[in-house]
Amino acid sequence: MKILALVIYMIVMVAIGFFSLKRTKNIGDFFLANRSLGPWVSAIAYGGAYFSAVIFIGYAGRIGWGYGLSDLWIVAGNTLVGSLLAWLVLAKKTRSVTEELNARTMPEFLEARYRSKTLKYLAAVIIFILLVPYSASVYMGLSYLFDVVMGIPYVYALLLMAILTGVYLVMGGYFAVSITTLVQGGIMFFGSIYMVLYLLSRPEVGGMSQVVAKMSAINPKLVSVVGPPGFIGLFGLVVLTSFGPWGLPQMVQKFYSIKNQKVIFTATIVTTVFALVCSFSAYFSGALTHLFFKELPTLNGVANPDLLMPNLLIQYMPTAFSIIFLSVGLFCINVNPIIISSGVVFSNHH
Repeated sequence: MKILALVIYMIVMVAIGFFSLKRTKNIGDFFLANRSLGPWVSAIAYGGAYFSAVIFIGYAGRIGWGYGLSDLWIVAGNTLVGSLLAWLVLAKKTRSVTEELNARTMPEFLEARYRSKTLKYLAAVIIFILLVPYSASVYMGLSYLFDVVMGIPYVYALLLMAILTGVYLVMGGYFAVSITTLVQGGIMFFGSIYMVLYLLSRPEVGGMSQVVAKMSAINPKLVSVVGPPGFIGLFGLVVLTSFGPWGLPQMVQKFYSIKNQKVIFTATIVTTVFALVCSFSAYFSGALTHLFFKELPTLNGVANPDLLMPNLLIQYMPTAFSIIFLSVGLFCINVNPIIISSGVVFSNHH
């Protein structure tokens, strides 16, 4: 049943990529969907790249276990700075300048803006080098979930994701990714709300009113303003995860493809709400892992906090929910290879 559900979801997503081929007639369509995306698609594309299901699978569990409820400061930073302020400051100007310079990717924008091919080549190399390990970490987290939820060995899960990513990337380009991200984003938005409500209803938690008391009984620092690792670590995470997306190619490029400046206001509101709901669900659930596990899960005898959320999903959430989140996470990885490819391709084409 699990395999069947996953196969059906994969077929639907690949079908979207196939039909997107009709909309992808030139290089502009492939990389920017011909700058034709409306407010909802633009907003969810940004939010989906920022808060993909991957954050629920590994990162949120690790941070929530370490920092407790103080990880909610990250939620505030990601919502107000990483989403709201980013759109207010960057969206309008980025859309205008990149259209004026006819730039489709960050390397091409840097070349046109500063009239330097060297800068374009350098940007392409940096994007390729740095986003490879970034994407690798995403694959690793999803592979853990495949192993836990589906029973598919880690190596085979990696191979499956690599093949699907390549096929999907070639088929539909940016338009396909944007449409599927809209579908996935809707699933993730409502799934995030359901996840928090379901976990709160579990006897291990006992409702919102019991969260602070139960976590304080485990370790008072887990409910303090600053969690056990201390202020510097928490502050660094807030800054890194909130301002970092301002310079990430896969995030900034979302502004390139906006249909026009009239849709920015609506997209800003949608993105901010999406960020608040998804980031709160991820980090709050990550902190709640203390109420479900007395110690970290192990992999090959070694404690691994990246397995907290996969184990929480498979052991305490309905099976159907786990499969859906696995499926959404699987296709969220397709955004990064497009940006990587764009950096390399446009380092050789003006």
